[in-house]
Amino acid sequence: MSIAIKSILALGLFTLFAACAQQEETHDDTMVMEEETMSKF
Repeated sequence: MSIAIKSILALGLFTLFAACAQQEETHDDTMVMEEETMSKF
């Protein structure tokens, strides 16, 4: 294969892996802040 075809193939694989990795990391974690409550006995 020519160098141009190898370069295009490598670039395509890189973008595919980058897109998959980006999808895994973009999950919505909302920080839940619990108020401290003092319980009286």
